[in-house]
Amino acid sequence: RLAPYDIRNARIAHQTDVIEDGNWKLTMENNRECYHCSANHPELCVSFVDLDFGFDPETLSPEDREQAEEHFRLYEERTKAWEADGFPSAAVEQLADCATNFRTQRLIIAGAGESQTHDATAASSKLLGHMTRKDLGDTHLWGHNSWNHFMGDHAVVATVIPLSAGKTLVRTKWLVHKDAVEGIDYDLDKLTDVWIATTDQDADLVARSHAGTLDLAYQPGPYSRFSETNLDKFATWYIDRMRAHGY
Repeated sequence: RLAPYDIRNARIAHQTDVIEDGNWKLTMENNRECYHCSANHPELCVSFVDLDFGFDPETLSPEDREQAEEHFRLYEERTKAWEADGFPSAAVEQLADCATNFRTQRLIIAGAGESQTHDATAASSKLLGHMTRKDLGDTHLWGHNSWNHFMGDHAVVATVIPLSAGKTLVRTKWLVHKDAVEGIDYDLDKLTDVWIATTDQDADLVARSHAGTLDLAYQPGPYSRFSETNLDKFATWYIDRMRAHGY
């Protein structure tokens, strides 16, 4: 699935380290909590469709529900077309009963459909590896301590490192073709501005969530069966792994 991007022949165009005021589990859960995107990530939502990871149909207007149904019809069509062209795209999940928490799927990029940038067009004219097309969506991949997006022109790789019970390091790297030249083949601001903004916004959400869990009045609530299934599965995986190690 990742072979066409030829990441071994990519290079790091930019890297940021953001220390979030929250624990590792909250940082990971915040990333899985995609229903918050439309209210908190305006830059990302130009290219990212938060419906992809669940929604409550009862909260949608008839118009929104029709748009959601059309979106998933388009997914079925695009996935078949991409796979017919030799690009594996269907979702693959290993979210329980395994040492790592893993999921991958080729996602539709909204708008111009090329990349996760402020206008959804490619940031680099020199595509990654063996890629020759800009219309192959976002190969999304997450693990138990990372989230990754592989697009035709660049990749975003984020690694989550626990520092303490209240501090977590989120290290983000932007990868481009090894021969891509800044200022000629790509604009660094266009390449990075969406995920720099998104990571800063997530850091604020994590800090507020962490502070809330420390409040004496805090009580955990149930997960939504529509929009929080991935959080529920992650929590189950986390508990299983703790038990497997004797905790």
